[in-house]
Amino acid sequence: MTTWKSRGLRGSTLEDMLNHMIDDYREKGLALIQKVPTPITPIEIDQKTRHITLAYFDKKSTVDYIGVVQGIPVCFDAKECSEDTFPLQNLHPHQVAFMTDFEKQQGMSFLIIFYVHRQEYYYMTYSEMMKFWNRAENGGRKSFRYEELIPEHFLGKENMAEISILRGIQRDLDERDGETD
Repeated sequence: MTTWKSRGLRGSTLEDMLNHMIDDYREKGLALIQKVPTPITPIEIDQKTRHITLAYFDKKSTVDYIGVVQGIPVCFDAKECSEDTFPLQNLHPHQVAFMTDFEKQQGMSFLIIFYVHRQEYYYMTYSEMMKFWNRAENGGRKSFRYEELIPEHFLGKENMAEISILRGIQRDLDERDGETD
């Protein structure tokens, strides 16, 4: 395995789970979602293994995933959190801008947050994300707490191990249409 000299492999557990989920969705014909590669420029390469050991990002990436679910364009970012407080510095202005532009084009943007210490997955709608983002931009808290989250937006696991975003997307659509329980 490549040893990175940065913190770039954070979130790989969640991304591995999501990558498995999107492969499963594609095979079942439920969705077509792709991981967006982050463009990098290698600085050091281990000549023996030909693995990149040091690199820098060419440009700011947008979101982690983009695709279509049952005809609905979606984009989302995957974040891991090891505490009950999520620092908004983990969400970057260029990502928020991209998600805002995506929403303006009738797409759905959201975050998937994995609370590692609780082993819980959370589907954060675009509107909920913007509520916290705007609060911070207006001088409020620069984070949000677990207790502030909407209990119905936690995702269950499929087959005791798999994450499924389909329930989150359906709930998001229902809320946008004003059909919440």
